[in-house]
Amino acid sequence: MMLKHYTSRNVAELISLLEGRGISSNDALNAAVTEIIGDVRKNGDAALYKYTKKFDNTDLDSLYLSDEKKESLIARVPSELRGTLERAAENIRSFHEKQKQQSWVDIKDGTVMGQRVLPLRRAGLYIPGGSAAYPSSILMCAIPAQVAGVNEIIAATPTPGGSINPAIVYAASLAGVGDILTVGGAQAVAALAYGTESVRRVDKIVGPGNIYVSAAKRLVYGTVDIDMIAGPSEVLIIADGHADASYIAADLMAQAEHDELAASILITTSPLLAEKVEAALAEQLKGLSRRDKIAASLSNYGSVIVTDTLEEAARLSDLIAPEHLELAVDEPFALLSLIHNAGSVFLGEYTPEPLGDYMAGPNHVLPTNGTARFSSALSVDDFMKKSSYLYFNNRALRGMAGDVIRFADTEGLDAHANSVKIRMGRG
Repeated sequence: MMLKHYTSRNVAELISLLEGRGISSNDALNAAVTEIIGDVRKNGDAALYKYTKKFDNTDLDSLYLSDEKKESLIARVPSELRGTLERAAENIRSFHEKQKQQSWVDIKDGTVMGQRVLPLRRAGLYIPGGSAAYPSSILMCAIPAQVAGVNEIIAATPTPGGSINPAIVYAASLAGVGDILTVGGAQAVAALAYGTESVRRVDKIVGPGNIYVSAAKRLVYGTVDIDMIAGPSEVLIIADGHADASYIAADLMAQAEHDELAASILITTSPLLAEKVEAALAEQLKGLSRRDKIAASLSNYGSVIVTDTLEEAARLSDLIAPEHLELAVDEPFALLSLIHNAGSVFLGEYTPEPLGDYMAGPNHVLPTNGTARFSSALSVDDFMKKSSYLYFNNRALRGMAGDVIRFADTEGLDAHANSVKIRMGRG
């Protein structure tokens, strides 16, 4: 197995390759999803039952998981896994509590101005089901909403063949999720966005999903808010000559096992380390259950770049703007100061990316495919909105009236100017 080799001179080719993994918005996909959304808007619950039968081979008795079923499923979660989920929830909640912002007010010279920071009232979480059932996604999506103070949190998850992962239900109970809608796909997104007889519309939809879910989120945006359109995942590792090749190989493969479109990239100042990593990849791959998927991912998008300096490595990393960035170097905090574009940064050889996926506390819903240049990890801010307010007494308005009128006259909006003039006795 060989990683593709690039240099600083042709890194644009790698970036183009990575960007090509993005979810295509083709006409056939949009047409299919638009039809589903329109059906749900028109026929409500009946459409949800129909599509669940069609896509998940399930005849639902109810759109929601009953309290009795929740309790039955939770009882099946092993005590050791419960403990792990509880510790993860505690760490995630502690991290996100520090993100909360406060309202503020400024009072002076006859004016009162301020900003109110308010939670959304209702949030919807999309959680994949079946073989891609991730309880960690419930914790990462719901806990920031809960910390923000969202009143109602609803989760939608498909139940293929009528089955649902018990750990998802327990994670939901830890994270403040109320109802669990047992519907998936574009039809679930439509129900959350527009509402049906049984599903109340939400203010925001967050969470990962397949291309149909992503297309649906794109199409309903504006009716509701969404977190992001997530593309394929990636990890980029910057390593110096002292890094452990076996650690790096393991972390590259941890990312590669997600998806054949996942990208695993090494930038190093040591040609010898690059050789050792490739040898370690071949050796470690033999013992992994998802080796075929890993091999395909590494063959498609596995890459290595050798640079002269760590400063150059940081510059190239910023151009790629990875979802996950590991700094496997002697002085990771010094190198961190040179990094501007990354979803989440993992410092030092004992901070592998899976820590962030599950337990450490920072959110694992991250900008992908170069969007870390301008966007951020899911956070408490995603479930808040800010509203300004202002009060002027007569004297304060008079002090600003001339400037307001001048602005309005400059822009040709005489009714704006008149709104102030009439209060000044000049209307």
